[in-house]
Order: sequence, then C-alpha cells, then structure tokens
Amino acid sequence: MRLAYLPARKVAGAAACTLSALLLAACTENPTEETAGQVDRRPINVRATDTACEVDPKTAPSGQLQFVVSNGGTKVTEFYLYAEDGVRIIGEVENIGPGLSRELVLNAAPGTYVTACKPGMSGDGIRGDFTVEDSGDETGTAGQNQGLIDKATASYAAYVEEQTDHLVTKTEQFVGAYKAGRDNEARTLYPQARVHWERIETVAESFGDLDPKVDIREADLEPGQKWTGWHRLEKDLWPARAEDYSPLSMAQRATYADDLMKNTNTLHERAHELTYTADQIANGSRGLLDEVATGKVTGEEEYWSRTDLWDFQANVDGSRVAFDGLRPLLQQKNPALDSQIETRFEELQVLLDKYRVGDGFQTYDQLSKAEVKELSDAVNALAEPISKLAAAVI
Repeated sequence: MRLAYLPARKVAGAAACTLSALLLAACTENPTEETAGQVDRRPINVRATDTACEVDPKTAPSGQLQFVVSNGGTKVTEFYLYAEDGVRIIGEVENIGPGLSRELVLNAAPGTYVTACKPGMSGDGIRGDFTVEDSGDETGTAGQNQGLIDKATASYAAYVEEQTDHLVTKTEQFVGAYKAGRDNEARTLYPQARVHWERIETVAESFGDLDPKVDIREADLEPGQKWTGWHRLEKDLWPARAEDYSPLSMAQRATYADDLMKNTNTLHERAHELTYTADQIANGSRGLLDEVATGKVTGEEEYWSRTDLWDFQANVDGSRVAFDGLRPLLQQKNPALDSQIETRFEELQVLLDKYRVGDGFQTYDQLSKAEVKELSDAVNALAEPISKLAAAVI
C-alpha cells in the first residue's frame, strides 16, 4: 500500500550521544529505568535529486521508521520503500516538488528492503539496498488500543474485498460491451467500473508488476513499453483528442479487453489474500489524496474521456473509508486532528457535489480554471492534516 509518518521519539539520557552515533553505538552513560530497553532512533534522511537518491543511514532498527525526503532536484519526485523483491511496495510518498520535503512513517519488521527515488515520478527509479535490523521491539502497535486496531484492519480488509468484487463484476460488463462494439454502453460503464479501482488504488498499486498493466497512461509509457489496460481502451472509445488515430479492430479489441479482464481477476485474487496494519491504512488514506493531486485535479488521468471527477470522488471515498476506520483510535490519541480532518473532508465533499449530474458528474472540460483551483485548494487543505494521520495512530 502506499503509505506518512511519526517524528522519531527522542530518548531521554542520550544527550551525550551525537546524532550520527545514535544508530551506530550505544551511549556510555548508564541507562535509567525510563531509558532501559528503548531503542535509539533518528530520522532517516533521503536527499533526492534528478540523478541521485542518498539515504542516510542505510540501516535502521526495526519498529517505527521515519524517512524525511528532501527534493534537491528540478523534477517532482517520489520515494518508495519496497520489499526485498523490489516489487511489493511497503510505503511510498508522492508529489515531492523541487525544494520541498515530505515524510514517510511506517512500521518495518527486520529484513532487507529496497529504496527508490523516482525523479519525474516515472520509471524504476534510483534504487539502493536498505536493511532493518532486529531491535527486539514489536513492529506493530500491540498494546496500544489493540481492539480498535483489530477492528479497523478487519473493516478495511472487508472494504477492499468488496470493492474488488464489484470491480470484477463491472469490468466484465464493460469488457462485454466493448468487445461487442456497443460503444455507447461501454462509455457509460467505463467510469462506473473504474470507481471501484480508484477507491482502492493504493492497494492495487502495491502490486508493482500489476498496476502498469492495468492503469498506466499513455503519457507515462517508457520507451518500448507495451500499452495495455483501461486507458488503452479509453482512447479507443474517446479518440476525439487524438491525432491521426486508427481505431482498434474487433480482434484487437478482444485482445486488449481480455488482457484487462485477466489482470483484474489477478488483482481480485491477490487483494483477497492481503492483511493490513494501522500505518498502512493511514498512509493509504493519504496516498489516495496524492492520487487526486497528481492526476485527477490536473485532468491528466482520464485524458480522453474527461471522466476525472468520477475518479476524484472514488479516491476521496477510499481515503474517507480508511480514515473512518481509524477514527476511534485517533479520537483517543489526537481529537483535535480528528476534528480537523473531518471538517476538511466535509468541505471537499461539498465542492464535489456541485458537479454531480444524476449518478455521475460533469466532464472535466466543463469546469473553469477557477473551479479547478478551488478543488485543488480543498484537496491540499485536506492532505496536510491527513499526512499526520499515520504518526498519530502508530
């Protein structure tokens, strides 16, 4: 899942240690009752540029990790923490503009990981190895309102399963209409089916090998990369903005549609096997708002169909569900943050509701620049407190 994070705990009695020594050596002073058993931690600094991804240190104790990612380059970048296979996403922070910094906070078990910065937010990124050593600490949030955590994770797992069930059903309907040449029906079904993808987009993106096959946009293709998935079919159904476009043959339609259905079924199978943690759910909530900011607000996601507002609403829905599941825990730990996030969600929803038409929305080209900016400002206003959610609940 795409994951945001908590300032590292400052350990009492560590004043005689330099920052650089906190992970490498123990302080020589005798531990007190308060400090005994605690693990010294410091932020993991990531300096991202257009050509480098410098992670310091490259080793940390298991438990809560706080990556502080600073973009010293000229391109908007992303930072990822992958599992050892370099495919499964453990955590991610997106949309880090030049000169800006963002944090990624998560719980990590002992093991070998891969870090990656993605200047331009494309490609495999600039990668490096990262090691999490066993600190002896629990990597979860056991003992901290565990009953509320268990309820939140079970509820979110059920939500993801439900959404993937609906995604399979709606995609089957869409694929059937598209393959049969019933284009008006397919155009109607297209945004309806994608709603279920967008609500759990950060979960789907955690399968790094699957997401590009299903959801990559033409503008994001790497040289030589085959274009498949939703947006390939989208262009064929709405080719008006394309130059010198040749429609797909019925045989080509069947090939692309069957491939989309196959990959959707694979997502369904994998998603039903997942389990979640509180930090993953919190960071997923933030990640969905990042998706809005980087693709939906800009009108780049549904370039051909202009159905971005369907996606916009679905990302907000998914983010809201994740937040709602964690609210009982957040209300105990940080009621002020809970209230702020709730208010910002309500304000954003009021704006989105202005553009509803029946069961759907206006197409994105019908919005003025001022209306788009108003939506963008509301997303940013919500994203700021949501970025603190993971830190608050773990």
